[in-house]
Amino acid sequence: MAPKPRQSRSALPGKDEILKFIKSQPKRVGKRDIARAFKIKGNSKIGLKRLLREMADEGMIAKNRKRLTSAAHLPPVGVLVIKRQNDDGELVAEPANWDYDKTPYPPLIVIVSARSKHGSDVAGVGDRVLARIEKVDGDNDATYEASVIKRLGQDLSTMLGVFKSALDGRGIIEPIDKKQRNALMVPAADVGTAKTGDLVKVELVQKKAYGPAQVRIKSTLGKIDSHRAASRIAIEVYDIPNEFPEAVLKQAEAEKAPGLKGREDLRKLPLITIDPSDARDHDDAVHAQTDTSSDNPGGFIVTVAIADVAAHVTPGSALDIEAINRGNSVYFPDCVVPMLPERLSNDLCSLRPDEDRPALVCRMIFDAQGNKISHKFMRAMIRSHAKLSYQQAQDAIDGKTTSEWLEPVLKPLWQAFEALLKAQKKREPLGLDLPERRIVFTKTGEIEAIVLRERFDAHKLIEEFMIQANVAAAQTLAENKQPLIYRCHDNPSQEKTHGLIDFLKTLNLKLPAGEVLRPMHFNRILEQVKGGELESLVHHSVLRAQAQAEYSVENYGHFGLNLKTYAHFTSPIRRYSDLVVHRALIATLGGADAPQQDLEEIAEHLSMTERRAAKAERETVDRILSSFLMDRIGAEFAARISGITRSAMFVELNETGADGIIPLSSLRRDRYIANEGLYALSGISSGETFKLGDQVTVRLIEAAPVAGALRFELLSEGVYEKPVRGGFKKPRSAKRTKPKRKRR
Repeated sequence: MAPKPRQSRSALPGKDEILKFIKSQPKRVGKRDIARAFKIKGNSKIGLKRLLREMADEGMIAKNRKRLTSAAHLPPVGVLVIKRQNDDGELVAEPANWDYDKTPYPPLIVIVSARSKHGSDVAGVGDRVLARIEKVDGDNDATYEASVIKRLGQDLSTMLGVFKSALDGRGIIEPIDKKQRNALMVPAADVGTAKTGDLVKVELVQKKAYGPAQVRIKSTLGKIDSHRAASRIAIEVYDIPNEFPEAVLKQAEAEKAPGLKGREDLRKLPLITIDPSDARDHDDAVHAQTDTSSDNPGGFIVTVAIADVAAHVTPGSALDIEAINRGNSVYFPDCVVPMLPERLSNDLCSLRPDEDRPALVCRMIFDAQGNKISHKFMRAMIRSHAKLSYQQAQDAIDGKTTSEWLEPVLKPLWQAFEALLKAQKKREPLGLDLPERRIVFTKTGEIEAIVLRERFDAHKLIEEFMIQANVAAAQTLAENKQPLIYRCHDNPSQEKTHGLIDFLKTLNLKLPAGEVLRPMHFNRILEQVKGGELESLVHHSVLRAQAQAEYSVENYGHFGLNLKTYAHFTSPIRRYSDLVVHRALIATLGGADAPQQDLEEIAEHLSMTERRAAKAERETVDRILSSFLMDRIGAEFAARISGITRSAMFVELNETGADGIIPLSSLRRDRYIANEGLYALSGISSGETFKLGDQVTVRLIEAAPVAGALRFELLSEGVYEKPVRGGFKKPRSAKRTKPKRKRR
């Protein structure tokens, strides 16, 4: 019998009550079904969403987009397939015979021991293993932990690899996967036109008990030494849509620029675009002027004009369907996979200078302290009067160069920005500002250099104007009860917060315990380490403690920006979420009604495509950096310890920002135990300790550009602290001395 729903509208049901309700239903239920059954309304739905997320993390329920079922429990011993390696270097597995039709999302299983019972076989990605499985308390990372009993072989379906011709006419495939160690074989009759060095997609034909598995080449994707190979690999691995269907291209080519009818004529307003120097599409233009109203002394009028993509991408069209599928543009170091065809992204929807363009305009009035007094949206026809890079705008403001736009446009922009900074300081968003590296290529596609991306006030100006326009869009739609997709960023979880508090204590830094943390609490910590040796370490630690931003139809605010209401409005060329907001705004202005779409489903899909893009972009950078360092094997580098897990230490090179691994098995002086809560690694006998953020010297041992992997040898010694167990035992290679301890 289903539990009797509560009458209270404010109190949330317990997890057991929800689970009983789900089990009592003949079909899968959704969040709305649960809210209706327990009479949960209004803002209480936000708490329900968090509760359901916790239940999913803890393995109590399984999610299939917005449908929920009770989670299946795994047996104590079973067959698993190791699918991937997570960001901490741990192997992640799934049950080998999982019923994806019944429950599309299997539980997360972390392999805590990849060595078989007899110690002879070490399992890796792609392996099938017999494992001992243990349920663990949910911690956002895993529902189960598993120890390998026996390696059963490999689970190969479709994968990528590099082709190499053998002397007998057969082909050998070197897999792309970082943990896939064994080569694959292509029979001579199936080699076809493949040549040594080709990047190929293959599928399994036959497994063998001994020797390489036999595969068939499905397609050839170009040469592995091509400068486009790294991004091509990521596109294939993450199944990122890369080719536009013919119907989409035809519709894009047939699009025409709309006329002035139904639009405000703002073509004489000197709006300008400020973008990266290599930007090809320009979806936002800005303008500022002093407010002459006597009611607002010292105030400003700020205009943000955004490309009116909705004028070209109509609901249900081929362009719209493909844009939803892609979700967003993906930006690789050497190329872009756009959400929209070039006819739109680089032409009709790009706010190019001296060309008429339709736009959705947000006009905002701020007082002298940067507080917003009012805002208004309108559809308009605009004309960008200039295209400036961040560097050009900054140099003009700093007096390094002359510009005809300095007095009429740039100075008013900076004056308005200075006012907005006053309000931003009072709001106090999270002050993380981590350095970003940029890969510079030659004209032939070779890596020329890896440099820190310069950060100007011009960047911050555009960011703040865009944030204000995004807030105005969200507020307008909420006030008009228009459905929309919010951009949300949840508070850090209690578990991550407690871990960060414990870690900061080791650095003599203190976050308040026992109270709800706000961005200002983190900012106080960041201010204490500013300019010091701990700055990078603490910034990265605070970043790791944060929740992941997502799209949601439920508004639970944006923690990082410290805003109650926020949506994405300013980049409809490259984000579908912004196009959804544009259509809703147009409806409030008396245009066509917003399309009837399942926004909850779209929000979850867009969150997925955003995470997919981030992973693909990160792995592409790893492959490019690995290729760049290929000829420096044996060289020594200064590095920072960036991660510590049960099986490995991770380092980031100071020179290039490249990431690499130091397996704990390669540390010969002692046996080391990882204390992941304190981000530390300690020698059992010696007490030699390494901590997150420590500066070390490493030697490059192996570079695998295909896999994007770097392996290092640790040359530095740690700090000698209390041994994990037993008396103090000094390694032979240690140079420092320590007083002998008395035996008890």
